[in-house]
Amino acid sequence: MGKLHILMIPYPVQGHVIPFMQLAQSLAKYGFKITFAISESSHMCILNSLSGKNSLHDQIHLISVLDESESGDKNVPGSIFEAIFKVMPRKIEKLIQENNTSEVDQISCVIADLCFGWAMELAEKMRIKRATFITAAAANLLLGFNIPELIDDGIIDNDGTPAIKDRMFQFEPTMPIMNSSDLVWTSMGNLTMQKLIFDMMVHNNKAMKSADWLICNSTYDLEPGAFKLAPEIVPIGPLLFSNYLELSTLPPEAEPSISSKESPNSQAGSFLPEDFTCLNWLDQQPLCSVVYVAFGSTTIFNEAQFQELSLGLELSNKPFLWVVRTNATNAKINIFLKSFVDRIGRQKGKIVSWAPQQKVLSHPSVGCFVSHCGWNSTIEAISNGVPILCWPYFADQFMNKSYICDIWKVGLGLQKVDNEIISCGEIKDKMEHLLGNDAFKKRALKLKEMTMNSVKEGGRSRQNLINFFEWIKSS
Repeated sequence: MGKLHILMIPYPVQGHVIPFMQLAQSLAKYGFKITFAISESSHMCILNSLSGKNSLHDQIHLISVLDESESGDKNVPGSIFEAIFKVMPRKIEKLIQENNTSEVDQISCVIADLCFGWAMELAEKMRIKRATFITAAAANLLLGFNIPELIDDGIIDNDGTPAIKDRMFQFEPTMPIMNSSDLVWTSMGNLTMQKLIFDMMVHNNKAMKSADWLICNSTYDLEPGAFKLAPEIVPIGPLLFSNYLELSTLPPEAEPSISSKESPNSQAGSFLPEDFTCLNWLDQQPLCSVVYVAFGSTTIFNEAQFQELSLGLELSNKPFLWVVRTNATNAKINIFLKSFVDRIGRQKGKIVSWAPQQKVLSHPSVGCFVSHCGWNSTIEAISNGVPILCWPYFADQFMNKSYICDIWKVGLGLQKVDNEIISCGEIKDKMEHLLGNDAFKKRALKLKEMTMNSVKEGGRSRQNLINFFEWIKSS
């Protein structure tokens, strides 16, 4: 009998692809064959990062199922988003049909992103096992489940817009404090995108009923309230590349395709090449002294905010490692950045275009993390006991900030002034507070211990993951 074939469909952006790839690595080690379906642009980014390889470890095959040119006018807000939900389903259905016409190599299970409720409905129609993978916090799905109640309680209107601006609410004492103006859909900027995402979440509430499993990159200890209110969600996190090699329980007939001694230099699934010179620079810095600054793959600053951030780092007088993507700057910012680096000296600060973040956050020199609070960044920091200075921008990042600051108490938030700029003084003061108060580090280390215990032998996330793999194997 050949290897069981799994089709994985992540939402084709960096923050979703990375945890999907981490799950794919574990599946491959357990003996499954993976087809990893993404959009053309995401596919090309990963290929460039992998130096042109179209597969990983001979068991994870990358394919493109959507050309962004099919989205029509890319300048129209939401056009690519709509293409993903209108064009991609037809492509995926055709892909499954073509694979399953023969007796060999049939796709036996679909693992799709939470965003893709249509994939669960399609797999159900085609009588294929199906699982939804929640790459964000479990609280994210719970928010979607509670949309009808939020409407009934007068917190949001029927179209998802806030009925009362800045209305605060909380589903359970261990869950984030939410703001009606900063929900996943209400914080997306333009009204077109807000409506598209709200409608998607409403539809997904129905589609989730088609899923056999709802798995989540989280742990019971991180989100006890969410898992109590929605016990159908099964945590399997934290999914980190350092963890997938630890999954030693293999089916008797499987031959491990990934060596237990293997330690890939680059993070599979990364859209950008990682600069490993920053690790050598970190080796030269004192213990817990470095401020790591990174805002994910999409955040872009204007010139004024960029300068305030750089001045805040300079005023703090702390060594820093700052990720500044080349596609996030312009000519003026580049000129300012060069003079800034020349002024402070390269020993005091290092700037890279992309960093091996999981390796950086596990480095003993890193003392705190200035972050946009994406869920991947959040769970990576938590897994390494690193306090977080929170700078959220959109979607679930505000929810994650509340977890960090209000519930886990392992970080601080930054406050904007009237002109929507976070000042250099605010950055300096909060940075010093976070690094100077041992209570944040102690709580972060305690949370790290609880979180990482979940993936060790006997841990609940580890057992959930093995149970999930065994379910896929079962007839």
